[in-house]
Amino acid sequence: MPLKILTVMAGASVGGAETFFVTLTLALSRAGLDVSSVVKPNAMRERALKEAGIAYETASFRSPVDFTTGRILRQAIEAFHPDIALAFAGRAASFMTRGNPVLIGRLGGYYNLKNFQACDYLVCNAPDLVRYVTEGGWPSSKVFLIPNFAAVPDAPPIDRAEFGTPSEAPLAVALGRLHPNKGLDVLIRAAALIPELFVWIAGEGPERERLQNLSRELGVAGRVKFLGWREDRAALYRASNLCVYPSREEPFGNVVIEAWSCGTPIVTTASTGPAWLVRKDGDAILTPVDDVEALAAGIRSLLSSKALAERLVAAGRRRVSEEFSETAIVRRYIDLFEKVRP
Repeated sequence: MPLKILTVMAGASVGGAETFFVTLTLALSRAGLDVSSVVKPNAMRERALKEAGIAYETASFRSPVDFTTGRILRQAIEAFHPDIALAFAGRAASFMTRGNPVLIGRLGGYYNLKNFQACDYLVCNAPDLVRYVTEGGWPSSKVFLIPNFAAVPDAPPIDRAEFGTPSEAPLAVALGRLHPNKGLDVLIRAAALIPELFVWIAGEGPERERLQNLSRELGVAGRVKFLGWREDRAALYRASNLCVYPSREEPFGNVVIEAWSCGTPIVTTASTGPAWLVRKDGDAILTPVDDVEALAAGIRSLLSSKALAERLVAAGRRRVSEEFSETAIVRRYIDLFEKVRP
C-alpha cells in the first residue's frame, strides 16, 4: 500500500516556495505515493493539482483564530488518513496540531520557528537553514537537509518581439519575487553600465513600482522589461543569452538549478544559497552581493566568451543530473517518510 501524504500550503499567490509546493506535490504523486492537499485558494495552484488528478481542499489560513481552517484540516486528515503531513512554510505549519499524522515542516527560508511547534520533524532545503533551526533549539536528529530539484517543463523560446526586444540584442533574464532581498535594483544598475543589454524581469511583488522608477531614472526603461509573474520559465530561459540572479538573501536558489537544467549560463551573487550551490566559475559566475560593477563584469564575461558560456552550461547540466534531479530528491523524501512513518 503506497504511503499517503497530505501536503499543506498557505503561502502567497506567487513565489519560490509556492512554486516548489506544486512541483514537489506533483512529483510525489508521479513517484507512486497517494497524495492529497489542503491549500489557500489560488487559481494557478488549484489548476495544477486538478490537472494532475490530485484531490485537494481549500482553506483561508487567515489567522490563528481562524476556526474554519482548523476544521477543514481536521476533516481532510480524518477523511484521508495520511501517514505524513508535510506543511510548507510557517503559516501552514502554525495551523497544524500535534498527533496523527506525523507532521513534517518544510523550510525554504528563515521563518519564525514558533510556527513549527507542532511539527515532529523539519526539512530544510539548504545547509544554512539547518544551522538556523538547530541554533534555534531543534535537535539535529529531527532536522533533515533535502535540497530542491529542477522542474521546468520544456518549451521553445518565447518570441522576443512580444516584449519589444531585438532578436540580435544580448538578453538577460531574471526571475523571482520583486522584493528587496532579490537585489533586482543591482541588476538594473548593472544594465545601465552595459548599453547593449536588454533585461527581462519575470516576477511580481511590492518592489515593482520602485524598480520601474529606478529604470526610468537610469535611462534604461526601454531595455528593462517587466513581464509580471510567468509560468513559462523554460521559454524565458531559452530566449535569453544568460540568467542573472542578484539576490541579497537567498537560502537556496531555485533559479540557479533551473537555469542549469535549461542550459542557460548564469551569473549569481554569493548570497548564502547560491554560494553553497555554485562551484565558483565552474558552473556559474559568482559575484559579491550588492556589487554593481562586479555583476556587470560577470555579465560581460559571459556575453564576450561563447566558450565560457558553453563550459558553464555543460557543468550545470551535470550538477542537475548528478545532484538535483527529480528522481534523486524525491527518493530522499520517500526515504525520510518511510523512516518516520508510524
